Amino acid sequence: MGEAEEKQIDTSYSTESPDGPPAYGESSVSHEPWSRRFIDSFKRDPNARATPKGVVGANGHVFDPEVAAAATAESPLSRKLKGRHLQMIAIGGSIGTGLFVGSGKALAAGGPASLVIAFCLIGIMLYCTVHALGEMAVLFPVAGSFAAFSTRFIDPAWGFAMGWNYALQWLIVLPLEIVAASITIQYWNSSISPAAWVTIFLAVIIAINLFGVKGYGEAEFVFAIIKVVAIIGYIILGIVLNCGGGPHGGYIGGKYWHNPGAFNHGFKGLCSVFVTAAFSFAGTELVGLAAAETANPRKSLPTAVKQVFWRIALFYIVSLTLVSLLVPYTDERLLNGKNSEDAHASPFVISIVNAGISGLPSVMNVVILVAVLSVGNSSIYGSSRTLAALADQGQAPRILGYIDRTGRPIVSIGLSSILGFLAYLAASDKEQTAFNWMLAISGLSSIFTWGSICLAHIRFRKAWKVQGHSLDELAFRSQAGLFGSWCGFIFNILVLMAQFWTGFAPIGYASMSASEKTSSFFQAYLAAPIIIAFYIPYKIWYRTPFMRAKDMDLKTGIRELNLAELIAEERAERQSWPAWKRCYKFVC
Repeated sequence: MGEAEEKQIDTSYSTESPDGPPAYGESSVSHEPWSRRFIDSFKRDPNARATPKGVVGANGHVFDPEVAAAATAESPLSRKLKGRHLQMIAIGGSIGTGLFVGSGKALAAGGPASLVIAFCLIGIMLYCTVHALGEMAVLFPVAGSFAAFSTRFIDPAWGFAMGWNYALQWLIVLPLEIVAASITIQYWNSSISPAAWVTIFLAVIIAINLFGVKGYGEAEFVFAIIKVVAIIGYIILGIVLNCGGGPHGGYIGGKYWHNPGAFNHGFKGLCSVFVTAAFSFAGTELVGLAAAETANPRKSLPTAVKQVFWRIALFYIVSLTLVSLLVPYTDERLLNGKNSEDAHASPFVISIVNAGISGLPSVMNVVILVAVLSVGNSSIYGSSRTLAALADQGQAPRILGYIDRTGRPIVSIGLSSILGFLAYLAASDKEQTAFNWMLAISGLSSIFTWGSICLAHIRFRKAWKVQGHSLDELAFRSQAGLFGSWCGFIFNILVLMAQFWTGFAPIGYASMSASEKTSSFFQAYLAAPIIIAFYIPYKIWYRTPFMRAKDMDLKTGIRELNLAELIAEERAERQSWPAWKRCYKFVC
């Protein structure tokens, strides 16, 4: 080809030419009116899929293995989450009513020692789980990661069950949290119908998610900052109050651990706290789900995963230890709430009221309201991305995989939003019954999700070794390692056993009727039969295999094609860091 021809070709595709197409990675400026651009943004992107071609599918096999690397190099979902978004999602993203309100009933049921022990044990298990998830998500940042990992490394039928389990969990959490928000508002004004507040909160949450992943990320960034500042402020206030610095004065110390005591209802009281603790920690795994929509998961995800430790230690363990020192488990207000989302029963609010500080209880309720909206926001994000991934793997109706031109799974977002209208039950006389059964569906879901993540990591490590790979090839390695995943998996099973026991024979079951015992059991264990109902028919119908280590696909979905060189470069850079920086980066 001559110089003249080359010049002609180069000029025809120049970005300076007003008629030529934009260069790769650039976008052209549209001169259409905003109304037209807004309408067009909802049109389907014909090339977009939540799970790209080449990602493992419903039958456990890979689509188009020859083009897997090229097809998964570009995520079809919008990659607009930055490192700061992921870090705040990890630190404070899902801190909600489970911590601020649900911990009150847990304190009443098990006593202060049971509260702290249960949250510590669940926290350790979750630390291992999130690191296992981080290792896989950095290597395979695919949409719907929990279901995809179960499908790829355990059994496609179990992946189907886990995908729907996780989607249902978040679909139900949205109306739950909106009901909680309307109840929280009644702390100030009970004369206005809850339906009015439901409408306002639902509109705000849906609007945030219509801005796409960037809207979700920015909203969570702001919400998380408010929650983190509030908890740090409460910790400082709690230490001052415990040492006798409140308006009423008087050193408190550990007197409530002696009288009325450290434990309530013995070992069964401790077991009853586990599910509340699990519900409080639910959503921590959203960091892994967000990996597919992160600009650079290899750099930002490990940092976010490491910061989960500080979230567990500081925001849960320290704050709840102070709560246990400031509020006796015999305080009747802990059980006076309408349900586990009623801010009137928040031990954080009760401890401030006991100290005689006016004004601050209202501030704490504003924080609870923000936390409720934050978890509601996360619920649409989590359910819509999971549903879109399931649809693309043939495990949900295809229409749910519709992704528009701005990278939003808009049909899945619509379905999640529609189910949010169940929150209008808050204005009916069946509010309490509906609330309890919705909570039952989502209650144990997280335990199954976390157990599956740990088992998927164990199976992934086995396949990684069998297929001749070394741990040095991993972009991020779980600090807890394989041992941590085994501990997490076993502990999740023990929690399921403890919950079965407390559901079958709850505290005070001797005085309960047969119908009350049956209702109590299913409210405690409803998630288990739902998962079985998804798993067994799918397993029988499709005859899916249990994935063997030698057959697992360890290539599809890896985002960086020159991963080995990048890892070597980063490790060489780390060697040049001073000792203090290496220690800091290890924990942060």
